[in-house]
Amino acid sequence: MQVIAMHGWCGDSRSWAPWEQAAQRLGWAWHSGERGYGSLTPQTPAWQPGLGTRVVIAHSLGPHLLERELLAAADAIVLLASFGRFVPPGAAGRGLRTGLKGMAAELAGPDSRAILTSFMARAAAPQSGELIAASVLDTSLKPQGVQRLRDDLELLSQTTGLPAGFPGSARVLLVQAGADQIVVPEARLDLQELLPGADLLTLAQAGHALLATPVVAMVLAWLSQANDA
Repeated sequence: MQVIAMHGWCGDSRSWAPWEQAAQRLGWAWHSGERGYGSLTPQTPAWQPGLGTRVVIAHSLGPHLLERELLAAADAIVLLASFGRFVPPGAAGRGLRTGLKGMAAELAGPDSRAILTSFMARAAAPQSGELIAASVLDTSLKPQGVQRLRDDLELLSQTTGLPAGFPGSARVLLVQAGADQIVVPEARLDLQELLPGADLLTLAQAGHALLATPVVAMVLAWLSQANDA
């Protein structure tokens, strides 16, 4: 089995370290995508020929950041605290649309770290942000990284459904966070409706970052069972 993992907005590939270690103990190949918001070099993942079952694990905006062809070739997909349409249509999404415009304006200003610090605290909640082992704020932000954050925030605001290339035949696991302060309940329900055949795992007390949960073991167990089926 080979896994391609993709972080979400304001994330980076170092967050996958516990996942990669657990997967490698099972003999699985692992490749993490990287957008390069912070100090890390951008990395575009790709499937390796001949390594068996192809698995995508993506957090939040992650599936929307992958190449259409890569996503289309996946045999199994795990969506962690993710969404199809981020902003609900109509009045339900009005406040969120306003909030995203404010975030974009702050990212374009002189102190982009402030809005990212606030976002990461909300992503970690109800857990402490100190549990986030590595983040884009570990070093000074570079202009190109901030520009990628702005570009991807615009992408997030414009999402309308499943990302291009999403395979209809893939096995899918939805992992949703019951205490998510980033992805609103309407967006979570919308994703379930877009993928009615998906398995659903709800971690009722978890926040968007899924900190302090057994999610790694639970997802790898699901993948092992799906691969054996």
